Amino acid sequence: MTRKLLTGLAALGLSAALAASASAEDAAKIVLIAGRPSHGPGSHEFNAGCKLLAKCLAEIPGVKPVVVEGGWPEDESVFDGAKELVFFMDGGGGHPIVQGDRLAKIQKLVDKGVGLAFLHYAVEVPKGEPGDKFLDWIGGYYETGFSTNPHWVAHVESLPEHPITRGVEPFSINDEWYFNMRFRPDMKGVVPILVAKPDDETREGASASPRGPYKHIQEAKGRGEVLAWAVERPDGGRGFGFTGAHFHSNWGDPNFRKLALNAILWTAGLEVPADGAESSVSDEDLKANLDPK
Repeated sequence: MTRKLLTGLAALGLSAALAASASAEDAAKIVLIAGRPSHGPGSHEFNAGCKLLAKCLAEIPGVKPVVVEGGWPEDESVFDGAKELVFFMDGGGGHPIVQGDRLAKIQKLVDKGVGLAFLHYAVEVPKGEPGDKFLDWIGGYYETGFSTNPHWVAHVESLPEHPITRGVEPFSINDEWYFNMRFRPDMKGVVPILVAKPDDETREGASASPRGPYKHIQEAKGRGEVLAWAVERPDGGRGFGFTGAHFHSNWGDPNFRKLALNAILWTAGLEVPADGAESSVSDEDLKANLDPK
């Protein structure tokens, strides 16, 4: 082999390496923030859930997932350059996002067009400034004393035409599906993604928190309830709310998982594949990174 040919091959190798490096640098950074251990084994597995989603996202070209463990990051520079933040953690008054000046910090990211997604308990924040922020950012939130949180089997019988639903088939799954969320007036700009009808027993609070049931929820018998939704903000950013994922095992359901992955891609401003985000999850994957409870 001649020196000229060797030099040419070396140059090609260098070019390929540079191209791969540039591609990695151009990949969309998605930061998944996992909350601290919560609830019993198999429930609220924030760390395992975020790492499982990150594993699936890492297999998609052009995506760079980063997982933050233990709640709000000690080094907030992890948010730098992110296309999206995904929060999967305990909410309510102890929600990490409502502590100190963090709402203002997230607002600065929102002003830059960063997408925001909140999963399960992370959709609950106190009424007032936090709730108003969520209405602006993702279109809705769980409001204590208004929303409810029973465990029930949601039968998703149909799905709307939306990038988030690509490749997702109707499914039924048992979860702590919150409903009667506090949405923007007249649902302005809010696109329902998952809708299901609780049976009367569920709506009457058979498995709800001690905070419920509420008369206004009981009176809505027969109404389809929005369990996941999406918004496109005037600033160009996007938001997504998802009330499921109490049970870690539900990530093993291909439709449940694909919808969440599609939503994360869409919220980051990325193109969702025509057949949705493909992923494969084994029993070993589901058992990995569980909190010691």
